[in-house]
Amino acid sequence: MAQELHGKKIAILAADGVERVELEQPQGALHGAGATTELLSIHPGEIQARQFDLVSAGTFPVDKQVRDASADDYDALLLPGGTVNPDQLRISSDALGFVKAFVATGKPVGSICHGPWTLVEADVVRGHQDVVVDGQFTTSRGPQDLPAFCAAIVEQFAKAPQRQR
Repeated sequence: MAQELHGKKIAILAADGVERVELEQPQGALHGAGATTELLSIHPGEIQARQFDLVSAGTFPVDKQVRDASADDYDALLLPGGTVNPDQLRISSDALGFVKAFVATGKPVGSICHGPWTLVEADVVRGHQDVVVDGQFTTSRGPQDLPAFCAAIVEQFAKAPQRQR
């Protein structure tokens, strides 16, 4: 596999309730591309992973508590999902502070599924795309974007072909 990330150090910020596949597969892809990763969390030890949010799916060892981490030490940030994981992170001032500091650097951030909740709670996506239209999908960040979202779905739905009666 190519080593396009050789020498890059990636922070993965997650907490108990992380969706196992959403941490494990991106981490594997990063390692496969030559990066090193550190799992940051809000407590030491291990974090509990889940499968489909309901089934216990083992644990991941925490490399460093987020309160002891600096955005300057990483080249990119990954925020995996799972519904419980971002709920844990968004009530942690340490996690939110790290995310804010990281986003302020301008370095890349990857986030999947419920992971963007942490970005919303850290208030780092304000002024960014409140609505994204990609093909047949129209998505938005949350209730604060309802005016833009409603306008966008009306516009997109109006483009839909008339169904046969």
